[in-house]
Formats: sequence, C-alpha cells, structure tokens
Amino acid sequence: MSKQKPSRSPLPGVQVRGSSSGRPIMALLDLLGRRWALRVIWELREGPLVFRALQSRCGISPSVLNTRLAELREALIVETGGEGYRLSDRGNELLQLFDPVNQWAASWATALRKPVDAALPEVVRKRRSAGRLG
Repeated sequence: MSKQKPSRSPLPGVQVRGSSSGRPIMALLDLLGRRWALRVIWELREGPLVFRALQSRCGISPSVLNTRLAELREALIVETGGEGYRLSDRGNELLQLFDPVNQWAASWATALRKPVDAALPEVVRKRRSAGRLG
C-alpha cells in the first residue's frame, strides 16, 4: 500500500489555521493569507510567467515560491502549461472577485483621510457639538 502525501494547502472540509469548521471560506482565507500567495496571484493576472520571471517579479526565494505554487496548484488556482505558470479558470474567477474588494478598499482609504468628525454619523456630530456626547 502506498501512502498518500498529506495536502500542502488548506482545502475545504478539513481543519485550517484559525478554524476547525472545514468551511470553504476559512480554507480560502487561510490559503490567501499565506505569505506571498496573493502576490503570486496578482503577478499572474496578465498572463503566464516562467518560474524565474515570477520569482523576479515577486522578489522571493525560489523555495518559498515553489511552496506557494504547489499550494496554489493543489487548490486549482494556478496551473502550468507550455508558457509557464498561469491562473486557472478558477484562479481568474477569484481574481475578478478582487474588484469589489479593491473598490471597497479605495473607499475605505478615502474615509480614513477624512477628519474623524466628518466620518461620524450626523446625529453623533450634532450631539457632540451640543456638548451632550464626549
């Protein structure tokens, strides 16, 4: 009998860092939260890259990149082909889901640049100006 190699990447249905539920969202957040995982996905957004080009763009060691690529391949987010590493159909689908998060982040950054009082609800500002709220 041959032993099956344990999974490298967090996958739905099993315990992951920060959660024992096995929920798919927790597995995805664990995977994307690993060092350099999002950067690898980001660098592959415009098309395939060979290992050395991807390493150069990310600025990481070959061993770390190799580990991340193995995890992302196992998770079906990255695949290999004749032109190097590229996002799979699922990887491209995931990348498109970053657009609303990017829009939210831009709005969040704008809100953080406003004075604190301007970001407060109007009723709180009125109470504060009337001296009824600290």
